[in-house]
Amino acid sequence: MEEILFTKMHGLGNDYIYINCLASTPRQIEQLAVEMSRPHTGVGSDGIILICPSNVADFRMRIFNADGSEARMCGNGSRCVGKYVYDYGLTSSTVITLETLGGIKTIRLHPDKNGNIDSATVDMGPADFNCRQIPVISDSDEMIDRPISANGLDLRLTAVSMGNPHGVIICGDPSSVDLEKIGPQLENHPIWPERANIEFISIDSPSDITMRVWERGSGETMACGTGACAAAATAFRLGLTEEKVTVHLRGGDLTIERRKSDGHLLMTGPATTTFEGRYYRN
Repeated sequence: MEEILFTKMHGLGNDYIYINCLASTPRQIEQLAVEMSRPHTGVGSDGIILICPSNVADFRMRIFNADGSEARMCGNGSRCVGKYVYDYGLTSSTVITLETLGGIKTIRLHPDKNGNIDSATVDMGPADFNCRQIPVISDSDEMIDRPISANGLDLRLTAVSMGNPHGVIICGDPSSVDLEKIGPQLENHPIWPERANIEFISIDSPSDITMRVWERGSGETMACGTGACAAAATAFRLGLTEEKVTVHLRGGDLTIERRKSDGHLLMTGPATTTFEGRYYRN
């Protein structure tokens, strides 16, 4: 019987199971992600996140979605990793570098008056609209507000990478979208060689965006940090908002700001620990 110690954490309801793998890693990670993510027979989550040693940063993060597929980057997850390593005494620094498949990210933790970490800012790097880098199949170098059809609907989509591929669609009211039906079709649309996260957004004011997200491998989630950055980057690119916005998600709000000096997107939001536990598997 294998015993796995874990911590359940979430960023705006985007919940993952965090496992300390600095000394050793559980076996069959992909299958473990599927098992633990199940709501009735497992822990219940959007996936699992492994905290691992790194040769190029303070720590390394590996993300596995609820279907067992490995993700390149998770914005909400990176904030929680920052809180985890600080709370468990794995670092005393409030500025942490984190290796991900989407590049090295810098996390700045924000202690409250009692020294507790309840929020963090992540330097997510610049948004990338280059189709080959995202990747997305297109007859041009960029796919900005281009027509696309799915589920009998004609939509306009902007493709952008935040370390993982996103398709952003501006609509009137995200709450009216039948995301359970259209989300899988857009996630698996032939234009995406590696599938994609899909965001439906509305521009509410020059400083406010409302968003719903369908995450590849997990379905609709309460929040998505990279998705919020992709939504903001699309709004910035199209000149629809100021360069600091609040993105309103089902689980709460994220602040996204584009730094003038280098175009990097800075994402600020909460990180919350829910509970600790032990998971047993044969």
